[in-house]
Formats: sequence, C-alpha cells, structure tokens
Amino acid sequence: MNKLQANGRFLARQFVFAWFLIGGVMHFAKPNLFVRIVPPYIPYAIAAVYISGACELLGAIGIWIKQVRSLAGYGLMLLTIAVTPANVFMLQHADAFSEVPYWALVVRLPFQLFLIWLIWWCTRPNLAIKKANN
Repeated sequence: MNKLQANGRFLARQFVFAWFLIGGVMHFAKPNLFVRIVPPYIPYAIAAVYISGACELLGAIGIWIKQVRSLAGYGLMLLTIAVTPANVFMLQHADAFSEVPYWALVVRLPFQLFLIWLIWWCTRPNLAIKKANN
C-alpha cells in the first residue's frame, strides 16, 4: 500500500469514526429523536435505539484498534444495513419529519451505500489490499 492510499484510508477512518461517534452519542443524548424514526413493526423501539447507539460507539472505537479493526468494520457495515428500515420509514413518512429537508431523506439512502463501501475500504486488512494490488 502506498503512502497516498494509507493517508486516504486514515482520513476515511477519521470520517467513519466521527460519523458513528457522534451518532452513537446522540442515541443516548436525544433518544426520542431516534425512537420517532423506528418503524412501528420493530418492537422495543427504545431498546433498539440504545443497542444501536452502543454498537455505533463500540464500532467507532473498534476501528482504531488494529486487532479488531476488520471485525468492527463488518459490524458497522451490518449496523448501517440494519438501520435502513428507519431511513426508508422516514422517507415514506416525510411529512412527519418536516424538520428534515426532503432532499436529505432522499440522499440518505444512496449515502448509506457509499458509507458501507467507505467502512469496508478503510477497515479491511492490509493483506487484502496487497492481494488486490497484485
């Protein structure tokens, strides 16, 4: 891996860390904001909010620990997929979330795909990068 790739992965990891650290903290600081977006077919909304917030915090920390970085990355990718129903619910019921611009609700779904790719790219083991470059 060259220096440019290493720097890019480091910057990407900083972004992913900040994204999930802030998100995780907000799950505990303002849980009612997140409870509102949990679709009604998901039981125990408050528990889901606290559990997902804890997973965000653990994943954010985990991506800085080399021994668990890849595992933390997979966890964050799965978590990002798991919260997709909440984002779809918000888009389907945009009138109930008028404080969020409609364009942001629309952009959020493709952004999740980019975020999943970014998590994968910045947390995969160096060995996988060496094999891909050969």
